[in-house]
Amino acid sequence: MSLRLALPLATLLLSPLTQAQSVYGERLEGFDYDFPVKTFSFDSQRQALEMAYLDVAPSGKPNGRTLVLLHGKNFCAGTWTQSIQVLSAAGYRIVAPDQIGFCKSSKPAHYQYSFQQLAANTCALLDHLGIARATLIGHSTGGMLATRYALLYPEATEQLVLVNPIGLEDWKALGVPYRSIDQWYARELKTSADGIRDYERSTYYAGQWSPDYDRWVDMLAGLNNGPGKERVAWNSALIYDMIYSQPVVYEFARLRMPTLLLIGQRDTTAIGKDAAPAELKAQLGRYPELGKAAARRIPQATLVEFEDLGHAPQMQAPERFHQALLQGLSTRKAPSAPPKP
Repeated sequence: MSLRLALPLATLLLSPLTQAQSVYGERLEGFDYDFPVKTFSFDSQRQALEMAYLDVAPSGKPNGRTLVLLHGKNFCAGTWTQSIQVLSAAGYRIVAPDQIGFCKSSKPAHYQYSFQQLAANTCALLDHLGIARATLIGHSTGGMLATRYALLYPEATEQLVLVNPIGLEDWKALGVPYRSIDQWYARELKTSADGIRDYERSTYYAGQWSPDYDRWVDMLAGLNNGPGKERVAWNSALIYDMIYSQPVVYEFARLRMPTLLLIGQRDTTAIGKDAAPAELKAQLGRYPELGKAAARRIPQATLVEFEDLGHAPQMQAPERFHQALLQGLSTRKAPSAPPKP
């Protein structure tokens, strides 16, 4: 009997060799979210763009508040599914955009990416929807964007929630080697399902894995290996350069709205960490220290730590995470006065 025939049926069914790899379009065509996707058309940098977004009405008794969910670098609006279900049931209206360059939104051939530009795009979307004031919830790279949005539009930001945000340290200033956009592009072209899974297991989920996570691996791998993979990789490279070169950590003291920090303590995320020398690598992405330091810098910060969770606590332990989030949303502090000139 051959080795292949001797393997258990479950092993054969789960083996990458027996599965056809999913392939999705440049705008994630072929991959469905759990909520209807809408499109906001606008002009930016002399070109017509489309931002995909979810707009989910409260399924419970409406409380009059809107939450804007901002995804991370390797996430999409669709990966907020569990949070949208819980928060909608609690009475919140939910708006979750795919930022330009990501997921189901436009992938421009040329675009000057900045957190200011993405914040302005998000503000334009909210204006289009008639939303004058909202709570921003940003995860990972979305935390950097939410911070920039809150700094640009403080009167429109009711509350700020940062879920394992990156950008709690300045990797460039710490000595992480520079990668050119061409180098990032070459790196992104090598994206594979196995590489995504290995990275997410160690960083996002603290060494654990659930079959539920495979859907999101399939989403990213299919997007990065589809017919638009060169355009996807190029936009990804531009976005990595934005993340590396545009720190927000120095401006935390300017945040005047109540801010909730939800931090998985076993997170080790740091952009460019893989290229850093060993002695520097060991000093990067220390979230138990970074979360506390951010809480000290932000005037009205409340810090909630999840001792055993990684970079994506909302997906790794959704019940615990959402309990803490709902409690934090319901116990807002009064806004502080701006500093005197």
